[in-house]
Amino acid sequence: MAVVEMRKLTVIGLNSGRTPFLHELMHLGVVEINSQEGMVNDEEWMPDIFRTSNSADVLRLEADIARVSTAIEAINRYDTKKKPLFQVREEIVREDFVDHMNRTKTETEMNVDTAVMCYKQIAEGQNEINRLKGIIAGLKPWENLDLPLQMKETKFSAVILGTVAVKTKFEDLLQTVWEKVPSAVVQQVSADVQQMYISIICLKEERDLAYEALREFAFNPISFGEHKGTPKEAIQNYEIEIEEHQQVIVAKEAILAELSVARKNIEYLYDSLNMRRDRAKIVGDMLSTEMVFYFDGWMPKQAQPEVEALLKKYEFYYDLKEPEADEEIPVFLHNDGFSTPFEAVTNMYSLPSRHDVDPTKFLAPFYFIFFGMMLSDAAYGIIMAAGCWYILKKFKLEGMTYRMIKMFFYCGISTFIWGALFGGWFGDFFTVAAKTLFDVDLVIKPIWFDPMAEPMKLLIFSLILGGIHLFVGMGIQAYMFIRDGHPLDALFDIGLWYVLLIGLVLFGIGGSVAPVMVTVGKVMSIVGAVGILLTGGRKKKGIFGKITGGLGSLYGITSYLSDVLSYSRLLALGLATGVVAKVINTLGSLAGGGVKGAIVLLLAFVIGTVFNIAINALGAFVHSCRLQYVEFFGKFYTGGGRPFAPFERKTKYIKILKEEKNNG
Repeated sequence: MAVVEMRKLTVIGLNSGRTPFLHELMHLGVVEINSQEGMVNDEEWMPDIFRTSNSADVLRLEADIARVSTAIEAINRYDTKKKPLFQVREEIVREDFVDHMNRTKTETEMNVDTAVMCYKQIAEGQNEINRLKGIIAGLKPWENLDLPLQMKETKFSAVILGTVAVKTKFEDLLQTVWEKVPSAVVQQVSADVQQMYISIICLKEERDLAYEALREFAFNPISFGEHKGTPKEAIQNYEIEIEEHQQVIVAKEAILAELSVARKNIEYLYDSLNMRRDRAKIVGDMLSTEMVFYFDGWMPKQAQPEVEALLKKYEFYYDLKEPEADEEIPVFLHNDGFSTPFEAVTNMYSLPSRHDVDPTKFLAPFYFIFFGMMLSDAAYGIIMAAGCWYILKKFKLEGMTYRMIKMFFYCGISTFIWGALFGGWFGDFFTVAAKTLFDVDLVIKPIWFDPMAEPMKLLIFSLILGGIHLFVGMGIQAYMFIRDGHPLDALFDIGLWYVLLIGLVLFGIGGSVAPVMVTVGKVMSIVGAVGILLTGGRKKKGIFGKITGGLGSLYGITSYLSDVLSYSRLLALGLATGVVAKVINTLGSLAGGGVKGAIVLLLAFVIGTVFNIAINALGAFVHSCRLQYVEFFGKFYTGGGRPFAPFERKTKYIKILKEEKNNG
């Protein structure tokens, strides 16, 4: 369907043309080059062919990229300018990019060195400040001690400093020390929630006796040999050092802020180095002799003309062929129009395997419907669609981000449609506001019906939608059976289930349409059930195996019933949005009319609306995905495909346009 057909490409060319060829091949960005690791390890190849090793170049470029990345991070951290909501790559023509790099490379590399050095000095200064603050925190309890910290003893006396638990009674400690060392001078310097800080001065010959007396109080001695002066003087000196480091940091931060004008050039250098690194890696993935190189890979079929033109330009030998039946190939999805944004849903689950059908075009309309039904408020839909439209217009988004925002734009439209059908406009805000503030009865009637007044109607409609969704999934599986040459599997494993399930529906509710429908449904149910019973075990051996296989297949009807019931979440989440909105509006109206009431109602409305959109939009997103992944994909989808990874310019800040510069 939308899985792009691939071709296997093999190329042999002269090394003399390899570098310019790789530049142009990267410019095309349509060929995935395989690693030749398997051939390198093949003894049949090794005697004559060696692998080009670019590991030194790659490592050097990786180191350069890391430095430039650090410079960008440093500048961004201290740039005071407002950052955009989305980072968008700047578009530039290749000739302009090359010319710009040639003119600015030397200056840019100097700016990178400056930014990295400043960033390093800021980090070192901050680490030193943290270390000094830790020292000051350790000295603070001793701030009142009027002794030099480096003093451990004098000619005749010893100084002992340490801590005991705060629960220790100082009088007991004092009495115990004096009993053994009567000449000791004991002082409680300070205390905090955990410890008591003690200083003791005694004769040197009585130091051991003092320690012995302190042992029963779990005394922990402390030494401050690395500090100079009294604790107060040391703290002041360290605070001066901290101020000096802070001044250096401020100066370096100012330099980094000024370098913000050079950030664009540094970003150019970052992307240039990334492209050089990628080319070096690719060269390392190729096989080479002294004269020629070899590689193989994959490319989309539609890219064949431009790739062949490039290969012919360099006069390289090449071979293009279809992949083998059992060969693993990369998967590249290409959908058009409405379904393209919903590739994000497929990619979040898993890419299709080679033999799968791309489910994107089939899930897109259902996802669109399900999301809108679950959020189901026209005003919320307008807000979501308008917000996404603004983002898409203001920012040139790419890749998955673009797809997600575009998908939510469509989902906003769906939410508006279903909200209008169900009569939800900020819940019942306008009705509540009109009654509370102006005593006017204002009712916005739904175009179709109000789910809160008729929940069973919405439930039945949800289950019908679920049945259609499942039938589409079963139909895709039937198509795949027929495509792969198994029409009987399509008939027995899908067709008979169609007969049975449709028959049960007609038998149950067909009487409301026409009495004959009940009879038709009964016959279809019997035919379908008997057919499944007889054919469900056809691939098993023996009579017993075939019978049990048929019974097991028929028992699968319970899974179909549970799958259909899963779609009741459309009712649950649809009602949740309206109920939460109505509760918020009711709470806002409790203050009554007047200016005060209007302010309370408006505050409740704004805060509640933001909350309701956020929580229920998330719920609608998650549960819409679940209905695709579990119920829909479960009927036909395998997944597990490997994404197509072409050799292209993987840039972060710039987008080099494929069009050449217009000199006319």
